[in-house]
Amino acid sequence: MTRLVLIDGSSYLYRAFHALPPLTNAAGEPTGALFGVVNMLRGHLKEKPEHIAFVVDASGPTFRDALYPEYKANRPPMPDELRAQIEPMMEIVAALGIPILREPGVEADDVIGTLALQAAEGGLEVTISTGDKDFAQLVRPRVALVNTMSGSRMESDAAVMEKFGVRADQIVDLLSLMGDAIDNVPGVEKCGPKTAAKWLAEYGSLDGVIAGADAIKGKIGDNLRAALARLPLNRELVTIKTDVALAQSPADLALRERDVEALRGLYARYGFNQALKELDGGAAAGAIAEKEPGVARGGGFVAAAVPASVEGLDPALSAPGEYETVLTDPQLSDWIAKLQAADEFAFDSETDSLDPMRANLVGLSFSVEPGKACYIPLGHDYPGAPGQLPRDAVLEALRPLLQDPAKKKLGQHGKYDLHVLRRHGIVVAGYADDTMLESFVLSAGIARHDMDSLAKRHLGYETIKYEDVAGKGAKQIPFSQVAIDDATRYAAEDADITLRLHRVLSPKLEAEPSLLSVYRDIEMPLVPVLARVEANGVMIDAEELRRQSAELSRRMLAAQQKATELAGRSFNLDSPKQLCALLFDELKLPALVKTPSGAPSTNEEALEAIADQHELPRVILEYRGLAKLRSTYTDKLPEMINPDTGRVHTSYHQAGAATGRLSSSDPNLQNIPIRSEEGRRIRTAFVAPPGRRLVACDYSQIELRIMAHLSEDPALLRAFAEGADIHRATAAEVFGKPMAEVSANERRAAKAINFGLIYGMGAFGLARQLGIGRGEAQDYIALYFSRYPGVRDYMERTRQQARDAGYVETVFGRRLALDYIHSRNASQRASAERAAINAPMQGTAADIIKRAMVRVDDWLADKRSASGESSALMILQVHDELVFEADEAFVPELLERVPALMADAAQLRVPLVVDSGVGMNWEEAH
Repeated sequence: MTRLVLIDGSSYLYRAFHALPPLTNAAGEPTGALFGVVNMLRGHLKEKPEHIAFVVDASGPTFRDALYPEYKANRPPMPDELRAQIEPMMEIVAALGIPILREPGVEADDVIGTLALQAAEGGLEVTISTGDKDFAQLVRPRVALVNTMSGSRMESDAAVMEKFGVRADQIVDLLSLMGDAIDNVPGVEKCGPKTAAKWLAEYGSLDGVIAGADAIKGKIGDNLRAALARLPLNRELVTIKTDVALAQSPADLALRERDVEALRGLYARYGFNQALKELDGGAAAGAIAEKEPGVARGGGFVAAAVPASVEGLDPALSAPGEYETVLTDPQLSDWIAKLQAADEFAFDSETDSLDPMRANLVGLSFSVEPGKACYIPLGHDYPGAPGQLPRDAVLEALRPLLQDPAKKKLGQHGKYDLHVLRRHGIVVAGYADDTMLESFVLSAGIARHDMDSLAKRHLGYETIKYEDVAGKGAKQIPFSQVAIDDATRYAAEDADITLRLHRVLSPKLEAEPSLLSVYRDIEMPLVPVLARVEANGVMIDAEELRRQSAELSRRMLAAQQKATELAGRSFNLDSPKQLCALLFDELKLPALVKTPSGAPSTNEEALEAIADQHELPRVILEYRGLAKLRSTYTDKLPEMINPDTGRVHTSYHQAGAATGRLSSSDPNLQNIPIRSEEGRRIRTAFVAPPGRRLVACDYSQIELRIMAHLSEDPALLRAFAEGADIHRATAAEVFGKPMAEVSANERRAAKAINFGLIYGMGAFGLARQLGIGRGEAQDYIALYFSRYPGVRDYMERTRQQARDAGYVETVFGRRLALDYIHSRNASQRASAERAAINAPMQGTAADIIKRAMVRVDDWLADKRSASGESSALMILQVHDELVFEADEAFVPELLERVPALMADAAQLRVPLVVDSGVGMNWEEAH
């Protein structure tokens, strides 16, 4: 079936402009809208439509302006940075071979409507690519709408009905009643889509609604009757014309041959690297060369169209590699000699599991120079696999190199490989560089720091994926079953690309002394520390958790029964659809929070918003809280006990949060709720073995202390220097009374202000938290700033720095980018400003505890009991807290030294204070 794609260019240009951050190319030219439109066009062209057109509005008035002079009169003038992107957009569209249509006197909608119906009547399958809801009136057999930004598609009356509550032939009437604020078409006052759809369901059409207007009661009926005179005009304005006299017919809109040279120049100028890379055939340009005996060549290099970001790169860093499979003793000896002679080398491990605490080694790869790497298979056991060197013998031969602290090693997310080698008897020393962390420190705000993404970004290199050699889904085989030739191409490439990335990223860090310090002094020393903490693990009382699961189940059942009683009928508390029907249709509770599609939400925020109006939302929230505790912790943690160690081992992530805070997973031990009694109970199951105790050391109000340091506010500095209760001291300042006279409610208000300002809370949020009026909350904030002017000045100074530089920094120089600080979207911009204030405090707190972990780990290294076992183990890091497992006899020394080491991890203008406690379990230690 021949297809025609009609693209609403004007709609996409505006939507991309407002949806994306204000991107620019290297010359400072705006590219955000252009980037969005180009990506959308590339998506359509991948589907290879036979006919296509890019339709935009022509300049000048249209027939609608003659009908209604106020049509679109409320639209602001086009921003200059958007206007600058129109001409390059047209150049790219033309170079792609897409016909461009502009018809004076009508809108792009009318041109699209006319062509769509002509094409459908001629037997073509028509796709209208737009984000404009008005086009739903055109949906019919052979005419579908697709929104490439949201991925939604409407191709039937049923789809239109599901989205708008009316048929496609009723969309014009729906829009006539609702009006269109964007086009300045006023509808019936207070008539939204649901009311309009309800009227049309009852009366059939706009004419039917007009005829039955007298029967519609209440204020909305009065509003309808007041608007009756203008509804016929509304209908003319919102109806898309389908009979425009056009010079082109659908048959004239064939996709033409693209102008590759013009596209190359345009893509390079505007920095569209992925589009540039795809221009000449993508990965097909990098075919794998025929293998010599014992050697595999790296595949996936995109030979043509190197991204603009890697122009000027040393060709050796982006050329295909030569990889050797090590199967004999002479080959192994030769590679050990190369590793000994190299100043540094990259290494990587291949295993049979993603869990580093249980993974068995299948092979090792090494690289000593770009393009040169080897793979040593150690555990491939498929039928017909060639003979391999004995694993133990290979590890013994490599041990001196891997355990030599003077020999620099580098990896990509090397903590995993440190675990694997430790499990096989080798404690790696001299781990000097990690490309994941180099990328993270340089560009913490980007989403991905994995090797495949970094290779694309920095080398223009398309790596071989795990699925390429092991398969996907149910058909995926373990790496031990992968053919050794394929394994060599994949595994040796990992080591090779890691070395190449280091050669690119390291100079960039060297050029930024503050970032280099964060990398060298904080992140890299932390890698082996985190590996030890993860390997130590924590002991869990599985029986205690099972008892808690049973209790949670009983309480969940009671909550279900209570909910059924309140609802007057049974329903599924886990079904959002049933909850919506019950809460908003039957109980008529207000839907104060909506989903992105505009439907009533039943998430936690939505239920909290209406919990004061009916008891049922609060019961549902209680049920959900209990269910989450059971499924996430009490049921799951016993299953995660490692059978080899008898402990639970979490994984810490350094390159997760842009602020530098550590996160944990498998299991996530940083989000155990501690504000509820049930959450605190879970910590009682984290226990010490016989003869040992758990010790918890926690920074006290560290972010407020960092605020005092950064703002240099005299009153805050004085309060912390004197060791005062900071919230009581704040209340005394704000309310102008002695600390002894501060009431509990006044201290609570001061605490809310202290912490709220750190996270950018305004008067609305403070009012909601304290249960007071917004005006009173605003007065509190004004009083706070009058007593702490240094804080106000710091906040404004930081916002301005963010606007000027596009980033803020921690005390130690970690850089936190703020992509939306200049966004035209007020909500995005306000969020970026809040982040600008909070990030230096949260990031500095993260840096401090990382520095503390390195110092404490170093101090614990030689602390041994008479049996030779470690006197104490660091077993958990949770936000601002470190948890240890220690011999009873060693606890006093630990309590003396660890808080001192933690307090000495940073020299601020106020003292750092560390609270500590001891217990048989984690909860007791608080």
